[in-house]
Amino acid sequence: MSVHDDLSSVQRSLEELSRSVTRLEQRLGSGGLEVRRVRTDADHLRESVALLRAAAAPDAPRRPDLVPIPDTPYDGSLWTDSDDEGLGARDRRAP
Repeated sequence: MSVHDDLSSVQRSLEELSRSVTRLEQRLGSGGLEVRRVRTDADHLRESVALLRAAAAPDAPRRPDLVPIPDTPYDGSLWTDSDDEGLGARDRRAP
């Protein structure tokens, strides 16, 4: 099965879940916390699948590559003319 087929299957299952939750709301009423929570969870799942479908599209933009940050300390000469945040310049007193 392809990713598109899997997403379509999940989408069909979510539509059936939504229909079932609607039937429950009609029988139990939509005022209870439990029914509202199930409805909200089903809506979140539908939104998540829509995001997955958009990310799996062939023309979806790719995420940028991560830039590694080295563990070695920076060269101290980079900071010779900088101010200490909140303290001001090294040769002056703080206000």
